[in-house]
Amino acid sequence: LQKRIFAALMFFLKTTSFYRSKLLPILCLSMLSACAVGPDFKQPEAPKTSSYTEGPVTKKLATAPGVPGGTDQEFVEGADIEAQWWELYKSPELDALIKKALEQNPNLGAADAALRAAQENVNAQIGGQYFPAIGLGAGASRQLQPSAIYGLPYGSDTYNLYNTSVNVSYKLDVFGGARRAVEGARAQAEVAQFQLEGAYLSLTANVVTSAVREAALRAQMSATEEILKAQTNLAEVTEKQLVIGTVSKVDVTSQRTLVSNSQVDLLNYERNLAFTRNQLAVLVGEVPSNADIAHFDLSKLHLPEKLPLSVPSSLVRQRPDVRAAEAQLKAQNAFVGVATANLLPQFNITGSIGSAALTSAALFGPNSALWSIGGGILQPLFQGGQLLAQRRGALANYEQAAFQYQATVLNAFQEVANALRALETGAQALKAASDAERYAYETLDLVQQQYKLGTASYLAVLYYQNQYQQAKVKSVAAQATRFSDTAALFAALGGGWWNRVGPAFKPKDIANKDQNETSGNN
Repeated sequence: LQKRIFAALMFFLKTTSFYRSKLLPILCLSMLSACAVGPDFKQPEAPKTSSYTEGPVTKKLATAPGVPGGTDQEFVEGADIEAQWWELYKSPELDALIKKALEQNPNLGAADAALRAAQENVNAQIGGQYFPAIGLGAGASRQLQPSAIYGLPYGSDTYNLYNTSVNVSYKLDVFGGARRAVEGARAQAEVAQFQLEGAYLSLTANVVTSAVREAALRAQMSATEEILKAQTNLAEVTEKQLVIGTVSKVDVTSQRTLVSNSQVDLLNYERNLAFTRNQLAVLVGEVPSNADIAHFDLSKLHLPEKLPLSVPSSLVRQRPDVRAAEAQLKAQNAFVGVATANLLPQFNITGSIGSAALTSAALFGPNSALWSIGGGILQPLFQGGQLLAQRRGALANYEQAAFQYQATVLNAFQEVANALRALETGAQALKAASDAERYAYETLDLVQQQYKLGTASYLAVLYYQNQYQQAKVKSVAAQATRFSDTAALFAALGGGWWNRVGPAFKPKDIANKDQNETSGNN
């Protein structure tokens, strides 16, 4: 690129006698053979480890047949992640919700706009750093000058002056400061790109986990309503027994306390369900009052059986946050080069060609031509320590970015390790919770029958009612955990954005236009 630019400057300068001087070839040689100062960026190495967790991970997870989330799951090492991994849940309602979110979520739209702005900044840096600045000027003036300026003792001249000129200025990138500036701008665009991918991954994962939470809250509400109904019926039976004298007042008040506590739990579930649905509405870019959010049911969600597990060395290339931190490190490395180049001599070439005349008709005549050419070099000597301080600051920023990159990588491995252990223990917890619910229900049913026959105390019924309520709610929570932990693993491994076709953010009007064009072609 610099060779082509310099060729254009040479063509411009051929009209002047300066072309035959020795200075210009020397400047040409120095510009074309220059190297960029500052360290060249080297991609950090991935952590040297063959495992995510301290101990081995069970490839096949425990099962709990007959309950949502209790199906088989196993890890497939080295398998790739699908771009639309949420489709593995086999829920049309969930797919439609995520599609709407990808079209309307304002945070995703803002990240997309930030990327476009960063890309245009790269174009601006290329235009400002690599190309000469060329300007066209024209002017007309009427002037009065005394003859004394020509050494004459009398009179004055009044005349019109017309002029046109083309001005060219170019800064030779001898030490690579311009190239480092463009390199830094490109790295900042990469940061924005991976921040967009991170927003895309965060949005899809949040929609999935929020939908699972909504389904879990509905299941817990249903279980609590069922328990509340049984508690209310038993309270009525106890009140009748109080009338005939077979139970005490304490038995009645204790049962009514249990009923009231269940009512409080039910109201809390209703509140949390409303909060979750409001969150889903905001995620899809709508106000809660206008959002048309489907109702989700745990029994209608499919738990993915095959869980891809990337090799640890590839995690740093898959995680958007790690890639963004690496790009930020690259940008700060380039800015060190810019600050270093500012300490060295600056070379400039300026040129101007045009015409001047006393009348507009003679402006382009044979005797109206004028031109100028110049070159300059500036070596900063003293600026109060500004340039040195700027370079030290750039080095400190680079060190900060390096530490932030290390922290991001460690956090990425931590999240994967957490997700793996959560899936392993979650599967075992669901099996235990499912067994506990079944045993608690059988025990409660037997005790209630014995109580009605007068062979069991009321305290026993009260105790086992509470046991069953807790077991039922824990079982539903364990079911939801299996679904949300699965989504957490997909997100921790990067979400498969590298397999996606098309942009991360596709506004509804653009998406509909593409769909119509596709339908028309078919």
